[in-house]
Amino acid sequence: MLTRRGLLAGAGVLAGAGALGVIGRAERARAAGATMPLPVPALMDARLSGGVLSLVAAAGRHRFAPDLPAVATYGYSAPCLGPVLRLRRGDAVKVSVENRLDVPTTAHWHGLLVPAEVDGGPHHPISPGATWRPRLEVDQAEATCWYHAHPHGDTGRQVYMGLAGMMIIEDGTGAELGLPQSYGVDDLPLILQDRLFSRKGELEFRNFARERILGTRGDTLVVNGAISPTARVPAARVRLRLLNGANARNFHLGFDDGRAFNVIASDGGYLPAPVPMQALTISPGERFEIVVDFSDGRDAVLATTGDPVTGEAGSNGLGVLTGRGPTGTPTNGPGALVTFRVDPSLAAPPSRLPDRLVPIAAPDASRAVERRTVTLDMWPGQGGRVGAAGGGSIGLPRAPRVPGSGPAMGMNGQFHDMHRIDFAPKLGSSEIWEVFPVLMPHPFHVHGVFFRVLSIGGAPPPDHLAAEKDTVLLGQPAELLLRFNQHATEAHPFMVHCHILDHEDGGLMGQYMTT
Repeated sequence: MLTRRGLLAGAGVLAGAGALGVIGRAERARAAGATMPLPVPALMDARLSGGVLSLVAAAGRHRFAPDLPAVATYGYSAPCLGPVLRLRRGDAVKVSVENRLDVPTTAHWHGLLVPAEVDGGPHHPISPGATWRPRLEVDQAEATCWYHAHPHGDTGRQVYMGLAGMMIIEDGTGAELGLPQSYGVDDLPLILQDRLFSRKGELEFRNFARERILGTRGDTLVVNGAISPTARVPAARVRLRLLNGANARNFHLGFDDGRAFNVIASDGGYLPAPVPMQALTISPGERFEIVVDFSDGRDAVLATTGDPVTGEAGSNGLGVLTGRGPTGTPTNGPGALVTFRVDPSLAAPPSRLPDRLVPIAAPDASRAVERRTVTLDMWPGQGGRVGAAGGGSIGLPRAPRVPGSGPAMGMNGQFHDMHRIDFAPKLGSSEIWEVFPVLMPHPFHVHGVFFRVLSIGGAPPPDHLAAEKDTVLLGQPAELLLRFNQHATEAHPFMVHCHILDHEDGGLMGQYMTT
């Protein structure tokens, strides 16, 4: 059970230490009755707008809590973050993304299966003052996806400043299953992030060696752009669409009263059946959908335990390297994310949780025409797989540096090169990729595909990872089965990278075209 005492003890934080980060701020806000209502992003439905979606990337000012001043942020058609985009299978959507920033940016459709020429990765920069107009043909199962900035070398900072939003793909399956789907009532989007605030109250993005290695991690937990918000929910089943939009932090989720919940979907859509759980880890870039039963009328707090960088307790000793924010609070500490207040007057249509969701065939590894090895290197050329995540305590080796950047990262012993194609699978083929994480766990992401996890550490994946994925946290070697159905060229390749954004910006990224 994730009690407040357990949360504090889990990160080695004493309740009387006087920390001024998320826990102290959240506790003071709740005591004063000053918590913010959970912001629910505006819903932008492609069909209701005539098949046209318009986004504007711009700077703004945003207030993260009632007792904090508005601070400089970025957003898509909002001061911070962006609207939830709803698309339906079979639609052809015309999108415009205007850049009103003073730096180049992009809009990457993370989880949307489209050709690489409209994927929105680093090969699609939008110059200041320019507008990008891709046409997105939607042909995939119902799922929760997202979109975010992905400019070469500046992804981490731009996402941290607020350039991210959720995207929902529908095909009618949820309605047929009777799942909760009244947006903003019993179907809530939750974008989980963390932030550092300077002593002056401004957002602080650090780009020092520590952040380049461990990733940018904040001491203040944020949901939908708010610190410790409160959500009013009906006394019924509620569907939570969870997106880890943080730069580097893994969230280890559970409710303070120990209640169980059911995981019904992951990155690529529904699971075969609901998976009951009390604790769930979600890494940067991942999405899960869970159904929580509030029909008992009891309030509950969704919280995270501490994240010791490794993502697995005691896996490699890197936990000693966790930093502290400007207020002295650990940047990987535990804390409350959202308080759910049950409101009996809040009505929601009847819903159900079926025993079975959608049929999913077991992955057929015999279809693979090639087997590849992918190493996620913390500094290429410094020993290959030596120091792979899951080994003993390793301390912090000295990292080589690339001129003008931080410690070097790479894939398969090479730094990322925008002009080099690293893989060239055949269009329509399937491959098995053996992925080896080095030094620490990495959220491994592949553009343009969904994959099936065959094994992690030599064992079959847990049930909640047994459907289609595009991002998975790997602390041990894994086997993934990928099918390449989207077109990619040398001029417009797909990216493969660690979704710790500092690692991606630092060079832990490759790219592929289809032949």
